[in-house]
Amino acid sequence: YKRKPKTGNVITDDELMQLDALAQQHDVPLLIDNAYGVPFPGIIFSEVRPLWNPNIILCMSLSKLGLPGARCGIIIADEKTITALSNMNGIISLAPGSIGPAIANEMIRRGDLLRLSEEVIKPFYQQKVQQTIAILRRYLTEERCLIHKPEGAIFLWLWFRDLPITTELLYQRLKARGVLMVPGHFFFPGLEQAWPHTHQCMRMNYVPDAENIERAVQILAEEVEIAWRDS
Repeated sequence: YKRKPKTGNVITDDELMQLDALAQQHDVPLLIDNAYGVPFPGIIFSEVRPLWNPNIILCMSLSKLGLPGARCGIIIADEKTITALSNMNGIISLAPGSIGPAIANEMIRRGDLLRLSEEVIKPFYQQKVQQTIAILRRYLTEERCLIHKPEGAIFLWLWFRDLPITTELLYQRLKARGVLMVPGHFFFPGLEQAWPHTHQCMRMNYVPDAENIERAVQILAEEVEIAWRDS
């Protein structure tokens, strides 16, 4: 389970509590991938509360704090789970890197971790996402492309309603022109019945610089119009 799914949608506190209750009812741990969430790096644009109890394995990262090269993950769990993971990591990694933990420890000691998340990282991504939405709207009307409300992370979820081709084919055409977006059907596993909506959506990373975003959106708009013209 991801506290911040890759679609830009944030699970609510109530939904998370329901998952926690269900996990405890069946005596299985609730594993939360919190790479974008609270309390850090805080790339979340809606109100949510951190959650942990001994039945939760909470996974966090320093990557979105500007330290992807440190390859440092943080796990908060009960002592038994932490011991097992420490033993496993010692065998698999032999000598886990210490640079990330050292930097994080110093940031916590100085009180910088939460401050930077709130005052630097979150505003940076908020500005980027609004900039990208403005660019999208410059080239694609709501009739051609709907944008899911961005609630966090570094992606936008786009819906090309009634698009006459699948977004898998759109992906192939975009890739041939140097633009990479992820077709949405990968994010709908386990459906019992076919749903056309799964082939009308794409995930877009909004972090590249504005010039590259604009050029990519221009190409996207051109390919969408070609698809409609040829239908």
